[in-house]
Amino acid sequence: MSEVYRIRGRRAAEIASSVEKAVTAGVLAPGSALPPLRDLAAELGVNPNTVASAYRLLRERGVIETGGRRGSHVRPRTAHTPRHQIQLDIPHDARDLSHGNPSAEQLPPLTEALHHAAAEQLRDPVLYGRASVDEQLWGLVRREFLADGVPPGPIAVTSGALDALERVLQARLRPGDLVAVEDPGWGSLLDLLPALGLRAVGVGIDDDGPRPDGVARALASGAAALVVTSRAQNPTGAALGAHRAAELREVLRPSPGVLVIEDDFGHAIADAPYHPLCAEDGRPVTEHWTVIRSVTKIFGPDMRLAVLTGDSDTVDRIRGRQRLGAGWVSHVLQRAVAQLWKGEAVDRTRVAGFYGERRAALILALAEQGVRAYGRSGFNVWIPVPDETVAVVGLMRRGWAVAPGARFRLGSRPGLRVTVSTLGLDEIPRLAADVAAALRTDLSASSLA
Repeated sequence: MSEVYRIRGRRAAEIASSVEKAVTAGVLAPGSALPPLRDLAAELGVNPNTVASAYRLLRERGVIETGGRRGSHVRPRTAHTPRHQIQLDIPHDARDLSHGNPSAEQLPPLTEALHHAAAEQLRDPVLYGRASVDEQLWGLVRREFLADGVPPGPIAVTSGALDALERVLQARLRPGDLVAVEDPGWGSLLDLLPALGLRAVGVGIDDDGPRPDGVARALASGAAALVVTSRAQNPTGAALGAHRAAELREVLRPSPGVLVIEDDFGHAIADAPYHPLCAEDGRPVTEHWTVIRSVTKIFGPDMRLAVLTGDSDTVDRIRGRQRLGAGWVSHVLQRAVAQLWKGEAVDRTRVAGFYGERRAALILALAEQGVRAYGRSGFNVWIPVPDETVAVVGLMRRGWAVAPGARFRLGSRPGLRVTVSTLGLDEIPRLAADVAAALRTDLSASSLA
């Protein structure tokens, strides 16, 4: 590698900049190996600690990844290119079922709630020095968490679930730490980890959530944290069942130092009950834990608000760091969310039923066509396929745009994600028939290879 490109610099920042410029210019291609730490230190005439610091900076920026004895390599794709940007162009006349959005028709009108929040701001202006969490929102969130068996703990408000995940990870982990994640799992989280300099280890899942043997292997390999989607898992629709939650708690019990993060972003739209992983009988299983709930799927993606609770040390770290940056999430937004949350603007049972009806109908229609699909909760259906490219292109030719599974996978098998939130019940038979036809073409092509 050094014969192709000569890394330069005497300080860590200079060495890191030299590598980063070569990657940006395409001189160092994705997957290129960097010199062993001591070899580069000898070549540059610097202390090995200086090169170690440079490599650490590059990991934190998402430029390289380190694989133990395999050494350090340029990442296959920059950490700052979201997976959803890697996609086919969708024809204007295609039905787009790839987006992952809620149904706009199921979102509540915001006028009354925002008017109420604005009036509250006039009556009781929020100025510097105010508590970061609105009192009314705090009360609503606290009651819901306690009713679901989540241990009592402090509450923080963030700008959505991904912001919450980032803050929790940064509060407890350091670059280079290993994080166990669902595979397939949420593409944004899979992008976030390398951007933070963290390493992901995939855990296989089924309809009930992460498999216990996979979690056990991840913990044995040194995972410092486990991220689990409680229900409405993206992309498979998995929901953590009571028995599976109990099994996973037993796997976690011998590792009290592991950070457990429950992402319950779909709490308001999932037709599946919540079963806590972080606690049993109201007592935490591990020393550090958090439960995150977002309002974006029930009130709209632009309502950038999530709430989280967890152990005192972790949440205090999050709020302390938040004060040094954004400060707090707007109380106008918090008050509007509280008004929507406590009011009758949204019938959660009706909304969950709306998505559940479409999801179940598609899975049944696919089964009648001989196609297996998954989706216990939420508004996504996962369809395993032999070849994603053939299946995606085949469906596009038939007028359907779906999300390729590559956006969500680490090492799991290929699949397609279909978002049913905008799917009409009358469209489902044709979609199922077209999926089956596309897969028959796929299997036929595979048999000739």
